[in-house]
This record gives sequence, structure tokens and C-alpha cells, in this order.
Amino acid sequence: MPVESVFPRLEALLPHVQKPIQYVGGELNSTVKDWDACDVRWALMYPDAYEVGLPNQGVMILYEVLNEREGVLAERTYSVWPDLEELMREHRVPQFTVDSHRPVSAFDVFGVSFSTELGYTNLLTALDLAGIPIEAKDRTVEHPLVLAGGHAAFNPEPIADFIDCAVVGDGEQAVLEITEIIRAWKAEGSPGGRDEVLLRLARTGTVYVPKFYDVEYLADGRISRVVPNASGVPWRVSKHTVMDLDEWPYPKQPLVPLAETVHERMSVEIFRGCTRGCRFCQAGMITRPVRERSITGIGEMVDKGLKNTGFEEVGLLSLSSADHTEIGDIAKGLADRYEEDKIGLSLPSTRVDAFNIDLANELTRNGRRSGLTFAPEGGSERIRKVINKMVSEEDLIRTVATAYGNGWRQVKLYFMCGLPTETDDDVLQIGDMAVNVIAKGREVSGRNDIRCTVSIGGFVPKPHTPFQWAPQLSAEETDARLGKLRDKIRGDKKYGRSIGFRYHDGKPGIVEGLLSRGDRRVGSVIRAVYEDGGRFDGWREHFSYDRWMECAGSTLPEQGVDVDWYTTRERTYEEVLPWDHLDSGLDKDWLWEDWQDSLDETEVEDCRWTPCFDCGVCPQMDTEIQIGPTGKKLLPLTVVNE
Repeated sequence: MPVESVFPRLEALLPHVQKPIQYVGGELNSTVKDWDACDVRWALMYPDAYEVGLPNQGVMILYEVLNEREGVLAERTYSVWPDLEELMREHRVPQFTVDSHRPVSAFDVFGVSFSTELGYTNLLTALDLAGIPIEAKDRTVEHPLVLAGGHAAFNPEPIADFIDCAVVGDGEQAVLEITEIIRAWKAEGSPGGRDEVLLRLARTGTVYVPKFYDVEYLADGRISRVVPNASGVPWRVSKHTVMDLDEWPYPKQPLVPLAETVHERMSVEIFRGCTRGCRFCQAGMITRPVRERSITGIGEMVDKGLKNTGFEEVGLLSLSSADHTEIGDIAKGLADRYEEDKIGLSLPSTRVDAFNIDLANELTRNGRRSGLTFAPEGGSERIRKVINKMVSEEDLIRTVATAYGNGWRQVKLYFMCGLPTETDDDVLQIGDMAVNVIAKGREVSGRNDIRCTVSIGGFVPKPHTPFQWAPQLSAEETDARLGKLRDKIRGDKKYGRSIGFRYHDGKPGIVEGLLSRGDRRVGSVIRAVYEDGGRFDGWREHFSYDRWMECAGSTLPEQGVDVDWYTTRERTYEEVLPWDHLDSGLDKDWLWEDWQDSLDETEVEDCRWTPCFDCGVCPQMDTEIQIGPTGKKLLPLTVVNE
């Protein structure tokens, strides 16, 4: 039976909300398929506003992968702002997809991609608006399967009560496997109801279904063990890894937004994974091994993407794009190819030790020359050894000297505060580094209009990293340390005015820390925050630290734990961590050894260019490093006359 669009009811509400166009749909390259011609239907959500969610590569890729398949459809939904939420509740309009404005509750799967834990309250809002019971135990065969993915899904325990299942790792093949299992179950008449299809998914060993795992606790609050409670369900769930990215050239037809979004460009993922080994970086650890897309594969994706979108900038995305073995040829080849069209190229940020002026010139040849961004992460040489960020201050000064000497006027530097073993002096050296950057810039350029912006975020220990055992710095200590640095920079009469200083206070980091290393008991906090009005916690104007602390204070003590227990407490080797039954491929003993190496300030090289360090990923996941160079070049595009 066709499912009716809610747009007639929604349309009447749109004149009363801000930016109504974000709810209308119909973007260039969006897809609407015949509902009745499909037997498995996905609603895909990025749990944030349209302007953040639409450019998200993960959702865009899965949207296209699913819609290419016969008998399968995928539509998109995003978080609605509080002004529309209030009207939807008043007029009984359910959570809808932007493609055909069908109710999310009508789909077979409601897939939610979490790149950050601060989207959890938005999940609960969407479930409630959709008419889907917030807790998985209350759902029936009539409701969609609620599936979590994305980087935060590597520890889905805080939302275990609210999701039916989770996928860890790459999604392209995973969603197709899940689709086939659901299709077969539906074709058989949905035998055994909801539990049967969840059991079939769990038995694959690559889909985590929380209800089939019991968590047992020790008297002191730590986890005793996590044990399967159904036959055929594995003790550990493995991550998915897509090999040979050239076989998965998505998105082929990137979505072009109707409303302004955070990224107005066409993006191509040039490689996946990173083995630089930065100990704070969850993304680098969980996406191993490195798998490069070939230079020719990148060229084809850029060509198709630009033709299908009309964008005027191409983002070359990865965790460290300048590390691609053929980045110089890629940048020059694309700049040559699109010189007449003035298509700009961009990298998210550049490692100091991978930067060279030729690459920078190619990236800016056809576009505007904006500032350069580098991420030393730590202010002192000592703390950079602790985090395995092998960049010296001499490297940085030499690099910025080259940049300023070649006409750049602005450099942005990213740092973190609250890193393990950090002292006030480690952070105050950030100010010294910024002063040295300005001084060198004035020297080599002969100008005084040189700027350096220092941007600082609070460090949050993450699962599946060597720092997963580390204590987090409290919000009060973080703010005090950053206050000293601010005063030092502002007090510098000679250079202070040339240094911009941006930082986040320590409070959002504590909430993120609670959620990132939390277990199932934290779910009660998330629900209480949602019921108290918590929404869009990743947005400063909507985030309320007091609300989170009050809700944690009213729910956690009865379970024998508190916020500090999850955040500022150091873990021991023996402790069972909430995510230990989710296998990222990384050997836990290797992670512990790397944690001990960090305390000894011992650095570890990149296994792309040195012998293997036995992190465990390649043998455990049956994968391998896939890097060039291929020796090929990007040829000029030829015009074919038909």
C-alpha cells in the first residue's frame, strides 16, 4: 500500500518557522523511488540540522548505494529545529523524510549516523516525533529497526536502550548485507517477529544487537563481563572494512543543497584510514588500515561529480590528505585540468611535516588564497611525544616561514588542552609558539599584517584508542589552564594583537566524555536530558551543562556511579571496558602498551613506511594496507564530439 506524504499538513506550518526551505526536499540529485516497487525501505538520518547533515559524506554515500539497488529505496531525514518541533507536536505531524515527506515510522529501517555523541538527544526527539517507542523493548514488528552507525557507534552502550542494533566500521557493504537479511525475512512472512530478524542480524557477527547481550557489574560499579544471552550470538562483534575504494566510487551524484550548508563544495574521499598513530585520535585508530583511492579513480570521481553538481570547489578529504602517496600529482593534475573553469581545491588541514609550497600553490592556483591550517595539537615538544604527534617546533617554524615568504598572510593552528600528563607549562608554550610564528612571518615577509589564529579544543578520551584508560581533565581545570594562556597572549604588547585566540570552555567536553566512555547506565541520563528539553547539544546556543549535570545527579547515584566516575577517573588494565565486546581489530594489549609508551614519552612510527607494529588490525580483520604510488598521471579531459 502506498504511504501518504505528510507534506500537505507540513506545508501549512512552514511559513511560521525559520529557514523553511530546509524541509522541502527536491535537491538536485535527490532520489524518489516508487514505494510499492520496493520491498526494503530505509530512512537515513544525520541527527543534526539540515545545514550540517546534508553535506555529510557517510549518509550521502549510503543513500546512493541503497537507491542503486533494485527493490530498495532510501530517503533522508534530519533533525528539525525546536520551532518546527513545537508545531509538529501541536498539529500531529510526524518525523518525515525530505525526499517524499513520508513518515519515518513507515520504513523498515531507521538508520542513524553518529559522528559525535552529542547527537544522542536528537535521536530521541526524532523517535518520539516519529511515533516510534523511545525504548527498543517497547517496539513491535510494526516499527522500523533503529540502527546506529558512524564513529560514535564504536561504543553504542549509552544508547543501547534506544537502538535495536548497531554497525561498526564502513557502511557500504554492511547496509546491503542487512538489506538482504531483512528482504528474506519479509519474503518468508516475517516469521518470529522482530526478535527473529534481529537474531539473524546478530548471528552474522557483524551487527551488534544490544538486547542479546547481558551486562554484569561488580560491587564497585565496574563491569564484570558482557555475555551473549541467545544461541549463535558471538561474544564479539567485528567491524566492517571496505577494501579497494576504487570499487566504491561514491557519491557519484553528490547532493546539491537547497539551503546554505556548512560545506558548499563537492567532496571526494581520497583515502580511508590513518596510521600516523596519534594516540588521541579515535578516527585514525578505528579506520585502519590505510586504503588509498587511485589517482585515476579520484580524477574520474571529480569529473563526474562536477558535471553532476556545478560546484566550484573540490574538497580532497581524508584524515591526513597530504599523506596520499600521489597528492602532488593529484593536486597538479586537477589544477591543470580545471584551470579555465577556476575550480578551487581544498584540503581539510595539512600536517606540518607533509606540507610543501608546491602542493599549496597547486591547491590555490584556481581558487582564492585563504589561510593555511596546521594542527600541532600540543604546545610543547614533550606533550607532542606523549600524543605521538611527531612534529617539532623547528618543523613548524620552517613551514610557516615558507608560507609567509610565498605570500600567505594568515595561519591557523589547532591545539588541545587537557592531554594526559599535561601541565600548565605545556599549554603556556602554545603562546610561545604563536609568538615565534608571528615573529618569523614578519621577518621573512617584511610586513606587519601577519596573523596567526590559535584554536583550542578540550581533549576527550575516546574508546579504541591508547588514551581510553586516561583520566579526563575537569572542566574547572581546563578553564583555568586556558585562562592563563589567554592572559599570556593578551599581555604580549609586541605580538598579542596579531594572535587570534579561540577556545571552547571545558564543560561540553565533560558531557562528551560521559557519553563517549559511558555504559548502559548513562542511557538514563540521556533520556532525562531529552525529557527536560535537551536538543542540539552540539550547538553552543542550545547546550546546557547545568541540565546535563542535574540529570546525571538525579539518575546516576542510585546506580552507584557519578559523572567523575566516567570522566576524570583513570582506568586500569584489568577493567572490562563497556566497548570491549566490539572489535575494531586493534589488539587491547597493543593499545595498553602504546598507552604505557605515551607515559614514557616514546614515539611510534607510521607502519606505512616502517615495519608492522602488530596493532592487530590487518590479521584480525583480514585486511591490508593499500597505498600507491601507481605511477599514473591525470590526463587532460578530452571533448568528445558525437
